[in-house]
Amino acid sequence: MFAPIRQVGGILDLGLGLRWEPATLAGEVVRRAAALSYKGIGRGSLVAIAHDGSARFFADLLAVWSAGAAAACLDIKLTAPEFKTLVEFMAPAAILIDRDIVAAAAEIPVLRLADSRDADVAAPECELDDPALVLFTSGTTGAPKGVVLTFRALFARWSLNVAAIGVRTLARTLVTLPAHFGHGLIGNALTPLLNGANIVLYPRDMALAQNLGRIIDEHGITFLSSVPALWSLALKLGNPPETGSLARVHVGSAPLSSKLWSDIAGWSRAEVVNCYGMTETANWIAGASSADGIEDGLVGKPWGGTAAVVGESGAPRATGEGEIVLQSPSLMAGYFRRPDLTAEVLHGGWFHTGDFGVIDRSGNIRITGRLKDEINRAGFKVQPAEIDRLIESHPAVRRACVFGLADEAGGESVAAAVALAEGARETAETLRAWCERRLRREAVPERWFFVADLPHNAGGKIDREAVRRMLVKDALP
Repeated sequence: MFAPIRQVGGILDLGLGLRWEPATLAGEVVRRAAALSYKGIGRGSLVAIAHDGSARFFADLLAVWSAGAAAACLDIKLTAPEFKTLVEFMAPAAILIDRDIVAAAAEIPVLRLADSRDADVAAPECELDDPALVLFTSGTTGAPKGVVLTFRALFARWSLNVAAIGVRTLARTLVTLPAHFGHGLIGNALTPLLNGANIVLYPRDMALAQNLGRIIDEHGITFLSSVPALWSLALKLGNPPETGSLARVHVGSAPLSSKLWSDIAGWSRAEVVNCYGMTETANWIAGASSADGIEDGLVGKPWGGTAAVVGESGAPRATGEGEIVLQSPSLMAGYFRRPDLTAEVLHGGWFHTGDFGVIDRSGNIRITGRLKDEINRAGFKVQPAEIDRLIESHPAVRRACVFGLADEAGGESVAAAVALAEGARETAETLRAWCERRLRREAVPERWFFVADLPHNAGGKIDREAVRRMLVKDALP
């Protein structure tokens, strides 16, 4: 048995206008955990958190763990149908909210822990290999795909992150990312917070990019993590920091061009690390520092664990070219209630990333492409087959094929090729509006193509890559 929470730092929440010192945060966690335990929620329970990365979110998350339960952190931008799909799939013991009321099944309690009162309960019991976190990377319109991370995996990742970054560098961390996926939650926020450092929360909108330099200076920010899309805006809109407090910047979740990497380093005057990782590895697994050279696709050496490549022989090799496969103490236990999906990526002791790359004799990894259809839109994963099925449910659509297009700011954008039913007169605008009522914003196609038919492969399936090659030069706004 062990205590899930050992030490915490402080939180400055600029959106809510509150400051919690470590003792205050610890008190909030204890009070909320007692409320959960009082309702019978503990080891073996799954609790959904349906509000995003405010100070209250982190108090709720740490309370769930302190009660011995696992947390599923949901994207607050889910549409009502997507939220319903996930809740029905998870069947959580409770749904935690902050201010907004959510629609859920009548038998699932909806709790606002900020309003809870003190209660006396027995200390919870946990094991290191108990599930701690479920993060959904796709499947909100069909079969959900939730990554299950144990306490052991999370502790391993935080320890490896701190070893790579340094506690002093993490001292004052700016959180720029949402808390429902691994990069934002585990890397950007919990790595510093659960190692005694302070985090600063700022509303994630255009003002963050526009005022990034000022925020860094005013709050003495020493570290932040980010996605390329933030920098595409910040470099255009904002003035650079002047005080020199910023020591290190991480960029990840989407491909980072060497030009943008260099521009960030020049603007920030800090060490800029191009990070490689995924939710399945509890965020970062490797990183390359600007201090050692900037190069397209370079993501450096693993931070704990082992990387290898798998080529045509199917056997992992320490060097060469092929699919990147990983072994790591921070690896997921599997996909929540989806042994079929787990078996596709975890076999032979290796996690198959679906990324194509090269590992050189020094152990440096270079990512050169992708082997799977999944679209990475600024760190948000989109499964095109699911969006295909949704669009094809529209009465005016006969066939649909969703695919990714290269995008300098976000890594990839979402595009859709559509064959309309005979006589239908839908437009890009009407189909986009229809999708916006059913999908979170990141999954809605930005670019639309209308075709008479879609090419198929020998097996009779739509050939997604052939569609991309056929249409990429003819995008509609």
